[in-house]
Amino acid sequence: QVQLVESGGGLVQPGGSLRLSCAASGRIFSIAAMGWYRQAPGYQRELVARITNGDSTNYADSVKGRFTISRDHAKNTMYMQMNSLKPEDTAVYYCNADIAIDPKQREYEYWGRGTQVTVSS
Repeated sequence: QVQLVESGGGLVQPGGSLRLSCAASGRIFSIAAMGWYRQAPGYQRELVARITNGDSTNYADSVKGRFTISRDHAKNTMYMQMNSLKPEDTAVYYCNADIAIDPKQREYEYWGRGTQVTVSS
């Protein structure tokens, strides 16, 4: 019913930039918080950035000052601008959202399938 689809990943050189997008579609009444997570080989999945319905944000220390999360509420879409990319940013990036499908239910957590970001020379 609800789908999250990421886009914008790819191969980039160190110091380069990418812009990730996550579009939510389907039966959606409201979206509370949204966020980006990433998982690299040999590591646990970690929170990269999060944005609330009121557009408050927080970031992992490792990306603070380099990444910027934002959202377009009307389009049910979230973005993350990634600048000054480093090889250690290489990971699969996953979109996450807390979504209510009607006004009588609480939000449930949904995940996208992920998009690969590779930072390499």
